[in-house]
Amino acid sequence: MTGRGDGTVGKALGVLDQVAGFGRPVRFSELLEASDLPKATLYRLLQTLTNQEMLIYEPDRGVYSPGIRLVRLAHAAWAQSSLAPIARPHLEALSREVGETVHLAQLDGGHVLYVDKRNAAEPVEMYSQSGKVGPAYCTGVGKAMLAHLPEPDLARVLPQQSFHRFTGATLADEDALRSELAEIRRHGYGFDREEHEPGIICVAVPILTPRGRLLGALSVTGTTARTRLAALEGYVPRIKAAAKAISEEAQHWRFPDRPVEAKGR
Repeated sequence: MTGRGDGTVGKALGVLDQVAGFGRPVRFSELLEASDLPKATLYRLLQTLTNQEMLIYEPDRGVYSPGIRLVRLAHAAWAQSSLAPIARPHLEALSREVGETVHLAQLDGGHVLYVDKRNAAEPVEMYSQSGKVGPAYCTGVGKAMLAHLPEPDLARVLPQQSFHRFTGATLADEDALRSELAEIRRHGYGFDREEHEPGIICVAVPILTPRGRLLGALSVTGTTARTRLAALEGYVPRIKAAAKAISEEAQHWRFPDRPVEAKGR
């Protein structure tokens, strides 16, 4: 999707999303093939974004990539509107203590945005990286956050879940997800049981304000080759302590109370 019904600005932001989504320099022909915009409109928006340094165009290779101005804006957003700067020392301490990978995530509409990550002593290749957007319905951090959304917000984001079966353990529909979210609310933590990637498991807890407003989620992630869910579950008290410390420090920052809306992904 390249636009959200928000006129030229919405279309331009959609193009930025599209370029970034390739994860590499991308040719105009590739963008056009994936876009619902007319060729002339797409070209005009790319020219404008390039002129504004939001994109870089390399004429010798004929490719577009994110520009330096976008990098500056992203850095400012990371510093001012994400939990990452506050959470970083707590993530580092938690990762050192448990010896596994630790993730920090926030909701991006109905999806998971990984805002920071600390690798295990023995890193493992996996999907999650800082800045990546992933599914909420089949990740530990995603389910931990969905479970603590107010019902009106949850009702808006559940239709955005694709329920694509990544593995045999992936939750297949809204009813199955709602049932698990109720369990997460009861226990205060949830799991990823190889639901997004084979061999990858985690336990996750939400980061909540004292009044219960959702800020994000923390997880400890391992592999089935070297650990089990029961072992990860033993880290829950430590993860909850880190989440509480992050929440307490976040009270002194001004985080946007961003409404959970469809993002047209």
